Amino acid sequence: MKSARRIAYDVLYKVYRDSSYSNIALDAALEEEQPDNKDRAFISMLVYGVTERTITLDYQLERYLAQPLKKLKPQVLVILRIGTYQILFADKVPSSAAVNESVKLSKQCGCAFASGLINAVLRKVAANGLCLPDENDKLSYYSIKYSCPEWMIELWQESYGTQNALKICEASNGSVPTVLRANTLKTSASELKDILSAEGVDCAVSKSVENALEVSLHGSLRSLDSYKKGLFHVQDIASQLCVKALDPKEGERVLDICSAPGGKAFTAAEYMNNKGLITACDIYEHRLKLINDSAERLGIDVIETMQNDASVFNEKLSKYDKILCDVPCSGLGIIRRKPEIRFKKAQEVDKLPKIQYSIMKTASLYLKKGGVMVYSTCSLNVDENENILKKFLSEHPDFESVEVLPDKPRYGEKTDYLTLMPHIHFSDGFFISAVRRRSDD
Repeated sequence: MKSARRIAYDVLYKVYRDSSYSNIALDAALEEEQPDNKDRAFISMLVYGVTERTITLDYQLERYLAQPLKKLKPQVLVILRIGTYQILFADKVPSSAAVNESVKLSKQCGCAFASGLINAVLRKVAANGLCLPDENDKLSYYSIKYSCPEWMIELWQESYGTQNALKICEASNGSVPTVLRANTLKTSASELKDILSAEGVDCAVSKSVENALEVSLHGSLRSLDSYKKGLFHVQDIASQLCVKALDPKEGERVLDICSAPGGKAFTAAEYMNNKGLITACDIYEHRLKLINDSAERLGIDVIETMQNDASVFNEKLSKYDKILCDVPCSGLGIIRRKPEIRFKKAQEVDKLPKIQYSIMKTASLYLKKGGVMVYSTCSLNVDENENILKKFLSEHPDFESVEVLPDKPRYGEKTDYLTLMPHIHFSDGFFISAVRRRSDD
């Protein structure tokens, strides 16, 4: 049986080698290896911790290596990162254990030739502790301290001010709660809390949105009877608030233009008491199966799925009372859940607004007069968010802005739209806006 550190190494090496998403690689490894809950928690900590702290870790290693990191064998670099993370950020792991176990790991992974190097470097890390650049070079200092690329910090500073930018950086590291949406077609949040507690899951009713629970779990949710019975689906507070802003009603026709994996469509169906119609679209047919399978588990039968390119008008789609336009985005608001997003290049993000605007413009053609469309992203980037909204309103005089979730605090001045921030709203970073097609006089 593999040790916890070996499993973590295998996952991190796969992420490095194949550019895999850490959460997908980790879930697959945990499913295959079936470690106990204690090891599962330790493995998850190492995988997510090393991934999110890579910039910081590599800065430490560069101080003690004679050669550039890119000239190290990838296997050796991964082991060094794992060891350095434990020394600097895993409080419960003694530095001596982190060093010794890393040397053992090198021998298990065919890197015995580098065991001396690994031992020497990690001992220097342990002796010197966390090292940061000179604070006078603020951008470099913040980048290494928070393990965030400089271009991203600059983007947030320009958009939201330095204080908010640093709070966003700070919130992008560390564990975050798993949030569940109680399936109100079958249960309530309070009932679900009792059921989960009986299954050994620590949980608390969320204060941020109705019918949500925050849970602490080291095992698999899919193994729970409550999951198999369709009593909940996993959905962050931000996404639940997005559907609340849409406010779907019984009997309405709702279009979820970029739906997969379908979480918002499921929440909308619950708001509608499973009465009406939800058309859930995605460009990839295989992702529609995810929606159909989960809808069946949850007992939802008002969702129809359709393969569709959201940026191109589809005459097969009719008119809808409500439209959810949750577009593909950079994901800069969910770095705390998908830490590898921080390794994106600025150029990748710059290409997105054109696509996002095209989708919003096309989606608006399916909206009835008097109907409401929510435009949203899981990004913290004004070019993907309020600038898209402003452009749309300026070019579509038959639409007007609608205030969303007025009870939720704004980070700055009062606006119709809402930018959710981790340090203010205790959720993923998210942008929610709404427009209404004007009715005839």
